[in-house]
Amino acid sequence: MRISDCGMGVALIVVVACARGPQPTSQPAVATSTAPAAAAPSRPRPYSVLETRDFARALERGTRTRTGRPGPSYWQQYATYRLEAAYDPATKRLTGRGTMRYTNRSPDTLGNVFLHLYANLFPPDAMRNEPVPVTGGVELRRIAIDGRPVGEAPNDTAAGYEVFSTILRVRPPARILPGATVQVDAEWQYTVPPDGAPRGGDDGEVAYIAYWYPQFAVYDDVARRWQTDRYMGTAEFYMGYGDYDVSITVPEGWLVAATGELTNAAEVLSAQTRARLDTARRSRDITHVVAEADRGAGKATARGRDGKLTWRFRATNVRDFAFGTSDKYLWDATVAVAGDATGDGRADTAAIHTFWRPQRRAWAWDQSARYAQHSIEFLSRYLWPYPYPHMTAVDGVVSCSGMEYPMMTCIGGRRDTLALYSVTVHEIAHMWFPMQVGSDEKRFSWQDEGLTRFNQAQGMQEFFPGYDRESLSRTNYLNFARSGGEVELMRHGDLYPIGSAAFGIASYDKMAINLRSLRALLGDDLFLRAYREYGRRWINKHPTPYDFWNTVEDVAGRDLDSFWTTWWFDTWTVDQAVG
Repeated sequence: MRISDCGMGVALIVVVACARGPQPTSQPAVATSTAPAAAAPSRPRPYSVLETRDFARALERGTRTRTGRPGPSYWQQYATYRLEAAYDPATKRLTGRGTMRYTNRSPDTLGNVFLHLYANLFPPDAMRNEPVPVTGGVELRRIAIDGRPVGEAPNDTAAGYEVFSTILRVRPPARILPGATVQVDAEWQYTVPPDGAPRGGDDGEVAYIAYWYPQFAVYDDVARRWQTDRYMGTAEFYMGYGDYDVSITVPEGWLVAATGELTNAAEVLSAQTRARLDTARRSRDITHVVAEADRGAGKATARGRDGKLTWRFRATNVRDFAFGTSDKYLWDATVAVAGDATGDGRADTAAIHTFWRPQRRAWAWDQSARYAQHSIEFLSRYLWPYPYPHMTAVDGVVSCSGMEYPMMTCIGGRRDTLALYSVTVHEIAHMWFPMQVGSDEKRFSWQDEGLTRFNQAQGMQEFFPGYDRESLSRTNYLNFARSGGEVELMRHGDLYPIGSAAFGIASYDKMAINLRSLRALLGDDLFLRAYREYGRRWINKHPTPYDFWNTVEDVAGRDLDSFWTTWWFDTWTVDQAVG
């Protein structure tokens, strides 16, 4: 059952003072003398899950339900982005221009729109919770609202814009009514940081460009306010969905891998490269689209005017756009059978691309296309069909580690066969959570990383028969719990102890083991039915933790509050003895 939070504000850690769940009881004593019988010691019992006030109000408004389904009045905002990026590898400067349109599908009238400027993580005075290279922030050169240029206006009355930390507030001259659209035009530039920046950068050979454009913040049906937490480096992202039309200008001879479909292949790729791509689309074998002898302008790519080429990509209904570029890349391609994503009764395929440097053969990158192919095919069977036109893995800067973007992953660092497959299947599993099931990673990192770690373990067990990634997560979690450093899952991602493994253990390994325990509790078939149903209900939407819990209970037909509270809200440990 669910109990409201008694009028409290939304808390990062839910407390129990107002819960009225089952109370401790005593067993009746057997009278053996005339002396009063001593009551048996009571034991603590898990309390009922508390609903936040925001979620309770969403239930009242009909945008959410206690069955875990989106409510009949569910709504979601939407955006379109037309972006241009020019990257100069010599200076590491990215120059951008964009037209961003925001449609207010909510029932609320909005006085402002807020956008993220994630690259403002890099000025010397930025607030952050992990070390990053200091390169300076975003230089805004122009902002216009509905075609009208505006200046800085740090007040609540004048039309204009204001930057605070990694947030850009834009105030239009008129309030944005329900159903109305506002257009924000921007021009900007910044220095792409070197290797060492979280989730991207330039290492002198390859550049992975992420979080590079002003992106609208989320305004959802639960909070009914803009989610404007600053980007501090550790906690990840809560992103809305939109359509992207992006042009990327780089030197000729440089390959570009990006979110979305390339729409001008004839203008940027050589005839030989295009012919090999056609072969790759028809075969499950690995095609070497660009080999070592094929790199460079006139071989891998076309020749460009003034030594440059502009690549154009389009993506529909995705939550972000990123790209990687290098003149050192080899390019492998194949296809994966992704299931019937379109519902026409025929199996669909997705293109598989991998971009990597020749020296990475020692790190198993020559197998990367095969790893990506298996990952897509396994996860499409285990969860539901992969819906995007391609999946691309790129060899990136070391500090990418493994990072997901729509249709893409950037993987950095030394790997062997096991490790490269492991990070590949993990990052590709993110194409389901959070790319399709768009949870708030910043506040509930387990809803993204923990589910993905669990899915990764299933893929590894199939690819490496006998390998048990679940048990490794169990060992990691138990060892850390015994150390006394454990922190509960229901905590904002930026509020875990700095320098501790608590964030990673809670978000990844403990949550993966929670799903293993839930599977044992429900049985394999019922668990998988509930797990898939949660995902399908919330494809391209924004589920909260309550929607996950409510869906599982709805499918299972069981009240599981004692399970949720014990493993999500608390860090209780077993302390038992035999007397």
